Amino acid sequence: MIVVDGLVKKFGGFHAVDGASLSIEKGTITGLIGPNGAGKTTLFNVIAGVHSPTAGRVTMQGEDITGLPPHELFHKGLLRTFQIAHEFSSMTCRENLMMVPGGQSGETLWNTWFGRKRIAEEERALRAKADEVLEFLTIEHLSEQRAGEISGGQKKLLELGRTMMVDAKIVFLDEVGAGVNRTLLNTIGDAIVRLNKERDYTFVVIEHDMDFIGRICDPVICMAEGKVLAEGTLDEIKANEQVIEAYLGTGLKNKVKEETGA
Repeated sequence: MIVVDGLVKKFGGFHAVDGASLSIEKGTITGLIGPNGAGKTTLFNVIAGVHSPTAGRVTMQGEDITGLPPHELFHKGLLRTFQIAHEFSSMTCRENLMMVPGGQSGETLWNTWFGRKRIAEEERALRAKADEVLEFLTIEHLSEQRAGEISGGQKKLLELGRTMMVDAKIVFLDEVGAGVNRTLLNTIGDAIVRLNKERDYTFVVIEHDMDFIGRICDPVICMAEGKVLAEGTLDEIKANEQVIEAYLGTGLKNKVKEETGA
């Protein structure tokens, strides 16, 4: 689905992403882990068109998408969510979902005058789609609630719902567990797995909760200092010496070995 080849992103003299290469297979839920400052979110931002790369190439199903802006990638089916949810706080949850699809008839002045019937038909269809999404995510009881008034975990579910309002092919989820209680995180995890199995979504998930990663992700990719260190199952990643050193540091790693006799 996605191939990243030698991607570099510099901010001044700092290499946030430093020659990263990886592949995301269609139909997988891939976990992306690494210590703080590893370059994970910057990698997402470059792939999703938020930042232009300094060097390197990104392809999606064989098409070069390097440096394309987010709105063009959106229409190709590549979507991303953010660590902090970006909702329209004064609009209801249903209205937030209905806003997502582009090219709606009501967006043109001509149609607001002469195409009211078409607008009304589209709105009925969008409302029905939004209600279906809210039910799928088990938050239909929030349909009339203002999005700014719901909890952080519910906002993460709402962001996931936005990806369901269009024909998403691959979705990049940035720290879906941040500030989310365990019950809602399990609900989010269930929704991701269902979308993967039932609707053939491909996901890439940044997350620090290893239990969550272990539950839904295979494979797992570990980054550190802007580079890809390792890829495999979570157990393989946990046993990788480079990964252990990246998380613990050489000194702490040796201390752990001394104390455990490992």
